[in-house]
Amino acid sequence: MSVKVSDHVLQRLREWGVEQVFGYPGDGINGLLAAWGRAGDEPRFVQSRHEEMSAFQAVGYAKFSGRLGVCVATSGPGAIHLLNGLYDAKLDHVPVLAIVGQTHRSAMGGSYQQEVDLHTLFKDVASEFVETVTVPEQLPNVLDRAIRTAYARRCPTAVIIPGDVQELAYEAPTHEFKMVPSSLGLSGGTTIPSDDALRSAADILNSGDKVAILIGQGAAGARTEVERIAELLGAGVAKALLGKDALSDELPYVTGSIGLLGTRPSYELMRDCDTLLTIGSSFPYTQFLPEFGTARGVQIDIDPHMIGMRYPYEVNLVGDARETLRRLIPMIRGEERGREWFETVCDNVRRWDDVLDRRAGVSADPINPEYVARTLSPLLPPDAIVTSDSGSVANWYARHLTMRPGMRGSLSGTLATMGCGVPYAIGAKFAHPDRPVIALVGDGAMQMNGLAELITAAKYQDRWPDPRLIVAVWNNRDLNQVTWEMRAMGGAPSFLPSQELPDVQYAAFARSLGLTGVRVETPQDVEAGWRTVLEADGPAVVEFLTDPAVPPVPPHATWEQIEATVASALRGDADRSSMIKQGFRAKVQEFLPGRQEK
Repeated sequence: MSVKVSDHVLQRLREWGVEQVFGYPGDGINGLLAAWGRAGDEPRFVQSRHEEMSAFQAVGYAKFSGRLGVCVATSGPGAIHLLNGLYDAKLDHVPVLAIVGQTHRSAMGGSYQQEVDLHTLFKDVASEFVETVTVPEQLPNVLDRAIRTAYARRCPTAVIIPGDVQELAYEAPTHEFKMVPSSLGLSGGTTIPSDDALRSAADILNSGDKVAILIGQGAAGARTEVERIAELLGAGVAKALLGKDALSDELPYVTGSIGLLGTRPSYELMRDCDTLLTIGSSFPYTQFLPEFGTARGVQIDIDPHMIGMRYPYEVNLVGDARETLRRLIPMIRGEERGREWFETVCDNVRRWDDVLDRRAGVSADPINPEYVARTLSPLLPPDAIVTSDSGSVANWYARHLTMRPGMRGSLSGTLATMGCGVPYAIGAKFAHPDRPVIALVGDGAMQMNGLAELITAAKYQDRWPDPRLIVAVWNNRDLNQVTWEMRAMGGAPSFLPSQELPDVQYAAFARSLGLTGVRVETPQDVEAGWRTVLEADGPAVVEFLTDPAVPPVPPHATWEQIEATVASALRGDADRSSMIKQGFRAKVQEFLPGRQEK
């Protein structure tokens, strides 16, 4: 029996080391599905409930494995559904390959059923590489180049294969004119800045008395080097959200997350420093970086297209973070300096931890959402992988979870899309089936797609040696982040027709699938709820009935902004009395010397 194009696609993926493909079936990829049957499901086809979830699962797999994530979808609507997950991959710089079906070549251009101009559709999201295979000889070059580009550029790529081409007999490219042969593999390489550039950077860093370091996901492989240069410089280290797991939060000089979802010490670190070193981050919110003209700057980034933005850096070092720091560290003077600055940073971190503890202890109706996250943090297993959805839950993930060595965590850092938390967790389970995974999700995201993906978790739980996949739902019956943005930024009251959510029985739905389901309605039961699902022998859902009036107060919030929020409430906010009370209680914790506000 001759090898078909579809057979060769799967063979080539196996040769590239691809072990699973996240997808959803459709007649536009019937040829590929038949090939999967002939190949004994190798690589494994992981069936989601929706193509967007397949793309998110591929992103989650790639983020937590460091390997290529692959998703597959049918033509037309299936291809369209992939877009949001692929944009998440593009904006967070994650290698993902999308393999997409297309109508038969004979029907193209004829307004046929499900015919979509896929090149135009993917032109932006897969701008680094998108190509259609029209003849068998074209296949290996297109597929290999798509994979190499995804790895090299850390981006999504797309390969489109019409349905009739999938069924053709495969023929390798020959040694002839207009043929493009191809080969497997991509050797690792390291980019290193010049010695002159390193010396210029060292001069700037050595001249600083109050040094701040900002790290992102690009610093993840340079943990030891970041610690060393921070100690030499007497620097505090703030983290962009995608770099939350790049350095342990237990280090006394790590100030935590930066930005709207960040911490007060990170805000103060950037406000007061005289020198900024940014490593592996393209954090976009300039207002949270030092005022222009107040600090000298050095940036390290592996991508020359992303370097030199966000801040007027004097030296931009293009290179791998680990190797660049290894060469830079010997040039840094390690004498005692800036000890007062270093001690101030550490004092601010300790004070903020006390503030967070008091905020989590503020009474609420029925449960303080900060208390839920605060309680989880010390209970996390040392090898835990944590995913967070977008929304107010991302505030609690960013501020209250202490990342310790060996833990992993991520969220949709740049696209900030809702609905990624649960599919990310499923992708993480396939990347690390022997590790516990915890997804932190708001009720809006859970209703959007998380409930359906519980079916996927139930379907594949037997494939995971450690079957724990925990989905924690903050059930506050409100699209809370947008509600607070309306209040604080727009000075507008909550618009209930857009913001109010029905109270869904998430734990009961989990139990209907044969999973563990726990509903927590009082603060006294929060810790027990967490322990129950962490000790479960399979996927589990724990939902906490939380108070929507507890505000995700930004680290730089002033009394004037609190007053603007109060003013919006007085104009007719349905939750105004409890919102004002909880907002005041949360803010006042920053000014209390040590007691807890009740």
